[in-house]
Amino acid sequence: MTGVSEGPGEVREAPVPVPAGERGATRIADRVVAKIAARAAREALGVLHPDAERPYATVVVHHDTARVRVHVELDYPCDIGARCGQVRHHVVQQVRGLAGMAVPEVGVEVERLHLAAEYGARQRRTR
Repeated sequence: MTGVSEGPGEVREAPVPVPAGERGATRIADRVVAKIAARAAREALGVLHPDAERPYATVVVHHDTARVRVHVELDYPCDIGARCGQVRHHVVQQVRGLAGMAVPEVGVEVERLHLAAEYGARQRRTR
């Protein structure tokens, strides 16, 4: 076995590797997972309406499972179901990839709809 030198004339044995089950565990805080989820929702939505608030998320983590609720504001008119599906899918992928957690549930709550500027201009009557 190879020794490790601690200084002149002193040699000690190399450390023995600790088995994986005895090394400990990494715990990721709920607020960290919530930030990952909110960022993923923002990425999935793309360009936001100028008056829209940034998406935010609340998360409950139990062991290696995260249940996520994301709050968003969307432009109107749009396919609300499809947009929520995009957000849901991207949040699952990002939380799974960055935090290594299973995400069995992502609730997307639409807080507010913003009328798209060009749509509102087209709907007004001119005299």
